[in-house]
Amino acid sequence: MKSVNRRDFMKFTGSTLIGLTLGGVALRAQAQEQLSADDATAKALNYTPASTVDGAKCSNCMYVQGADGEPHRPCNIFPGKLVNANGWCSAWVKKPG
Repeated sequence: MKSVNRRDFMKFTGSTLIGLTLGGVALRAQAQEQLSADDATAKALNYTPASTVDGAKCSNCMYVQGADGEPHRPCNIFPGKLVNANGWCSAWVKKPG
C-alpha cells in the first residue's frame, strides 16, 4: 500500500475543491437560458410564455422550481431552461396545497 504524504494530499484536495466549484458554476450558468417557444420540447407540449388558460400558469404548476415572485423560473419538464412564470404548457399540473 502506497502512503500519501501531506503535500500530495493537499494538492489532491485543492484540485478537487476547484473542480467541484467550477462544475457547480457551470451547472448554474446552464440553467439560466430562457425557454424559447421554438424549442422542440416546448412545441411538443404547446408551451406559451403567456397563459391562455384561466388560473393555470407556470408559477402555480407543481413542476416549476425556484422562488415565488421570480419572472422566470426553472422547470422539471424543461431541464436547464427557465420558463416564464406567466406561461403555460400541456404538462401543467396544479401545485398541491
